[in-house]
Amino acid sequence: MTPIATTTYTLSTKGPNGVVSKEIIVTVAGTTPVTTTASAEAPIKELPRLQNGKPDFSGVYGFAGGRGGPQPILKPGAEKFKVVRGPDDTGLYADCMPPGVPQSFSAPYPFQIVQNPQVVVIFYEYPNVFRIIPADGRPHPDDPDPTWMGNSVAHWEEDALVIDSIGFNEKTEVNGYRHTEKLHVVERLRRLENGNLQYDVTVEDPNVFAAPWVMAQRTFPLRPELEKIDEFVCENNRDYRALFKK
Repeated sequence: MTPIATTTYTLSTKGPNGVVSKEIIVTVAGTTPVTTTASAEAPIKELPRLQNGKPDFSGVYGFAGGRGGPQPILKPGAEKFKVVRGPDDTGLYADCMPPGVPQSFSAPYPFQIVQNPQVVVIFYEYPNVFRIIPADGRPHPDDPDPTWMGNSVAHWEEDALVIDSIGFNEKTEVNGYRHTEKLHVVERLRRLENGNLQYDVTVEDPNVFAAPWVMAQRTFPLRPELEKIDEFVCENNRDYRALFKK
């Protein structure tokens, strides 16, 4: 910035802990001070859209901080599904295995969406996994093989992309809880006027949760300065614990 007068700049951004503002004064000797406000949520000129008129989510998005929100209601006897970590447990993301859905959005790395009217592809930088999601309203296959990232299909509800996922294996967690192959995840994506991505998710597993678990809404910031995510290679894709032993 090269102001022609002494200027107080106020930058505001919104994250998991609310709105944070910071003022910076750039002094230009012999001038009358002025004030301007810069916002990390300044609107973009126009939402990008696909040939079919639906919003185009293509782009790279950054980490959205902690999840927070309400805890699930467990079924009687389902307490065994709560994850209890011991002192040597380095956490969900330590072994570089696929985190599953919606956990892949909770890793502190960017992700990228590539989209056309027929399909949405989500690439997660960590741990180099992806989802190819038909967006033409088709149903799930009758009996999908269980996988780490599940089987996802999508349809549009006005400008919201609704992603419905089933067919998960039992090797992942959901915000600190194990699940069964009955896991069902519904995600809603909306692109805001500033280009950021609003994300809502509801989780169901009739073997674990007594009611649908509606998680806290999150907003992933658009990273227009990034053309693509980086390569992520996990040199030890089994367990980091050996590296920390004394």
